[in-house]
Amino acid sequence: MTKVGILTSGGDCPGLNAVIRGAVLKGETVHGQEFVGFLDGWRGLVEGDAVPLDRSSVRGLSNQGGTILGTSRFGPYQTPEGGAQNIARTLDKLGVDAVIAIGGEGTAAASKRLFEEGIRIVGVPKTIDNDLGRTDYCFGFDTAVEIATVAIDRLRTTGNSHKRCMVLEVMGRHAGWIALHSGTAGGAHAILIPEQPESIDQICAWAMSVRDRGRAPMVVVAEGFTLPDMTEAHSHKGLDGFDRPRLGGIAEILAPIIEERTGIETRATVLGHIQRGGVPTAFDRVLATRLGMAVTDLVADEDWGHMVALHGTRIARVGFDEALAHHKLVPQERYQEMRVLFG
Repeated sequence: MTKVGILTSGGDCPGLNAVIRGAVLKGETVHGQEFVGFLDGWRGLVEGDAVPLDRSSVRGLSNQGGTILGTSRFGPYQTPEGGAQNIARTLDKLGVDAVIAIGGEGTAAASKRLFEEGIRIVGVPKTIDNDLGRTDYCFGFDTAVEIATVAIDRLRTTGNSHKRCMVLEVMGRHAGWIALHSGTAGGAHAILIPEQPESIDQICAWAMSVRDRGRAPMVVVAEGFTLPDMTEAHSHKGLDGFDRPRLGGIAEILAPIIEERTGIETRATVLGHIQRGGVPTAFDRVLATRLGMAVTDLVADEDWGHMVALHGTRIARVGFDEALAHHKLVPQERYQEMRVLFG
């Protein structure tokens, strides 16, 4: 019987528990696999901190947000106890034959390196930012978009009541997918994304056009958006566990500028980690379950160094190297398609 360790790494998101449930249920039933869960991401793998996983422990998980295994920004090469050789000894001590790593770009990069150094590892892509290459959608993205869309709907009512311009900042790091989809769904009058800089003159022109029609402007901005004179995305919160700047606050920079230039009272709202929390949407529950089931097939086939991915409606297999080759950013034609609706 193959014993498989599962870990969830990086930022949490709705759907992680559904992946765990799908993997355990199919792995046990179809492939006769046994499972343990490593706690708090890579830390649990490095330190050998694991708990058993079986049908009873994953029952009813598909509608629960977060992850029952915990997660962290800890990296497998972050301490002297890490690295492929030490991890291999830990796996051997626990009798674990293979690892399923659920995570985003950082997790995929670490998994690729571990695979190249001899660890039998496969992956499941996870990011609300939807920026991991070679997969059409990641679970968690649909939930984040839904939460942001509800926020737009709510901000619109208070904005209309006071005739204010409302600026909503959403997550996404250097990809504008959440902003584009939620802004489109919520009927935003301007959507600002990292891939397509817009001048403050243009943003204010859109706001005044809306005001002149007797309506309250609604602006959605991705946290990684930059004005043409900005050399990098705004960050004032230090670095995260992967030594990347914690982005956020661009809405609070834009709002007073819009108010000063247009005379429209303007308020900024930073949605933040609300986008990561709560129960997953039906779409994310189904996608996460399918990915969890499919990754056990990778283990059964010993197709190491690969992750499962969504291609259209089909679950496919792609190498970690393929997934990491390019960030999946919003193409210019997708943005221009929506830009004609602004103002």
